[in-house]
Amino acid sequence: MARLQVVHRTRYGYATPVRESFNEVRLRPVSNEHQRCDSFMLKVLPAVNLRHYEDFYANCVHHFEVIQPHDSLLIEATSRVETNASNVLDPGATPFPMARIDECGRLERCFDYLQGSDYVALDADLWRLAIDIAGQETDAWQAAQRISGWIHSTFSYVPRATNAYTRMSDALQRRTGVCQDYAHVLVGLCRSLRIPALYVSGYFWTPGADASHAWGEVYLPGLGWRALDPTHGTQPDERYIKVAVGRDYGDVAPTRGHYKGTQERSIDVRVEIGPVGENG
Repeated sequence: MARLQVVHRTRYGYATPVRESFNEVRLRPVSNEHQRCDSFMLKVLPAVNLRHYEDFYANCVHHFEVIQPHDSLLIEATSRVETNASNVLDPGATPFPMARIDECGRLERCFDYLQGSDYVALDADLWRLAIDIAGQETDAWQAAQRISGWIHSTFSYVPRATNAYTRMSDALQRRTGVCQDYAHVLVGLCRSLRIPALYVSGYFWTPGADASHAWGEVYLPGLGWRALDPTHGTQPDERYIKVAVGRDYGDVAPTRGHYKGTQERSIDVRVEIGPVGENG
């Protein structure tokens, strides 16, 4: 078990004042049987009226508007979360046979996570690659682990080699990228085999490395959603904080918005993670 604090700070600067800024924020960590969000505070400058709702994928979405002219925008989220490793599954487990994987297609909770999406296009070439990677595996969990391991061993982690708008197909062709790309490839390959797979945004804590993170989850009937992190070649444990889920990055972007005014802007994102008590 771990008790962690996260400060996620995003600062926009505009060359000239902008106005009528409308924004959505997905930064509040989830609370479930594997983690509990003990506190969450969202600060926005200029000061705004914050509202929130639950989106189609059960993510908490805060939204606000800044009507008056402004030359900067600060969005700062502070969370305290207690995590555990209860979602880690025995790597050798064989909980659900691939011969029955089509049964997942009849489950409403899985439907969206078997389809192609904006960032994750499914085609015959992807299916053939997934078949080659999974080999003769007869169990869905074993096949998903094999895919995650293949990504971990085949891809090169290269910061800034891609960006937030890079599609899975591009990352797959280059065999380079960051955690977002690794997660998209995992999701795409698993879906090609009819294994339901979703994209997860959140954080991974390790001393000296503070950043947002992304991984994937696959659905196993009888066990539910089980997480795999191809970037680190492991299953997420108490070092991971889950924030939002969706079909791909487009559903879980931490901040999203639009405004009227100049297109010349800067963005600075900083994340600080540590045991409760170390971040103030």
